[in-house]
Amino acid sequence: MLFNSDIFIFLFLPITWILFFLVRKLENPLYIYLLLIAASLFFYSWWNPIYLPLLVFSISFNFVLSRYFYVPPHKYFSRRNVLVAGIAGNLAVIAYFKYSGFFADNLSILLGADIQLHKVALPLAISFFTFQQIAYLVDSYRNQTRQYGFLQYCVYVSFFPQLIAGPIVYHSEVMGQIEKLNGSSDLADNFYRGLNLFIIGLAKKVLIADNLAIYAQMTFNAAENGEAVGMIPAYMGTLAYTFQLYFDFSGYSDMAIGLALMFQIRLPFNFDSPYKATNIIDFWRRWHVTLSRFLKVYLYIPLGGNRKGDFRRLANILVTMILGGLWHGASWNFIFWGLLHGLFLVINHAWIQVCTVAGPGHLRTSKPYVIGARVLTFVTVVLAWVFFRAETFGGAILVLEGLLGRNGLGMEAAGSYSDATWYLLPAAVIAFLAPTSQAWLGISAQGRTEGGDSGRVPFVYVRWPPTLFTAVAMGGIAFATIFMMRGLSEFLYFQF
Repeated sequence: MLFNSDIFIFLFLPITWILFFLVRKLENPLYIYLLLIAASLFFYSWWNPIYLPLLVFSISFNFVLSRYFYVPPHKYFSRRNVLVAGIAGNLAVIAYFKYSGFFADNLSILLGADIQLHKVALPLAISFFTFQQIAYLVDSYRNQTRQYGFLQYCVYVSFFPQLIAGPIVYHSEVMGQIEKLNGSSDLADNFYRGLNLFIIGLAKKVLIADNLAIYAQMTFNAAENGEAVGMIPAYMGTLAYTFQLYFDFSGYSDMAIGLALMFQIRLPFNFDSPYKATNIIDFWRRWHVTLSRFLKVYLYIPLGGNRKGDFRRLANILVTMILGGLWHGASWNFIFWGLLHGLFLVINHAWIQVCTVAGPGHLRTSKPYVIGARVLTFVTVVLAWVFFRAETFGGAILVLEGLLGRNGLGMEAAGSYSDATWYLLPAAVIAFLAPTSQAWLGISAQGRTEGGDSGRVPFVYVRWPPTLFTAVAMGGIAFATIFMMRGLSEFLYFQF
């Protein structure tokens, strides 16, 4: 079920919220947990009910393992061995469903053999709910969790606003809120504020991202078909995808956070105007914040982080980003995209060291430097997106050749992109100049992570004033957005 579908907006969401409102009056959290679990499992199974048992098994398996860390250790099953087994089991499930075909195809090429595996469909959200539970297992092993009940744990993992594509949530961020769902917090105020954020996210998806998708698809489909891509189609298609992905994912993040707030749960910040970044390090503090912090806390730091010398630190960065690329999908394009960003980060760290030792400190804060740094960062990110979007290396190379002008201007195809400017210009203005939707609605600026060993992202609190003007404005945006909805359009991050 999609957030931007009629069935969700007009049936599932209002029915679930009304039941939530009524159940809270019983003043027993058990009924709230059962309602949210039932609603979330129904939401998940709507997509493909055949994978519902996998989600239920994953939740049960990880909960049982997490409880082991609170009993006296068995002489044959040390805490560490149980943790390793749990992580291995989770990763094995992902490897089978997400990567078995990829590895089989590449092994066939390497060995010159025809290795055929039964094709399996990728279960929805498997990467997100698995990573979230791996984090919980590790935190339980570190004695950073409490013995939560099974139903509370089920809500934590399956909560439908963040189940499909994040944010990747830590237990410390939401378990306390789950335990107090029957409390005396202002349900009406949270509902109004959350609904506003949901509407803004829906508008980003429907009015901007889905319209830009048309032009991105024309360019990259042509490249995948082996057609030479002219300069104009290459630039228009690449920029269209650059902003399509931005508003698609930003819109989803807004909708997820808004939906959760409607049900009294504040999710962590996940998107912070990444195209305003002044370097690649800053970009990864802004783009998919909860994934970045997961990779940092549960991969980069365990690998050694920056504690074992500069060479090892740079190697850890490369490994982390390559695996981060692989997390996005079973494709050499994603791996190469991760490698590119790893190299960008290595160069960025080296540049910072050079500036620290030899460069004048005030230069990096000057306006010309900041503007130049933002332009350079944006260009490198856009070029890397070409490999992220293309299905093959050949397709990516053809698009890059078009960007370099090797196939002429492509004037014969330029007419197909004549209307793209009407979407690209406002998209660029919003991305480069406007505040985030959370900031525009008055969300605390503490939603961003500024570093630190924990990498935790604080909660976000919406403070949008419930006035007649804001109600009318949001109603107008909602009406226009729903009117413009054209069928079902998946969020791009659903495929990861």
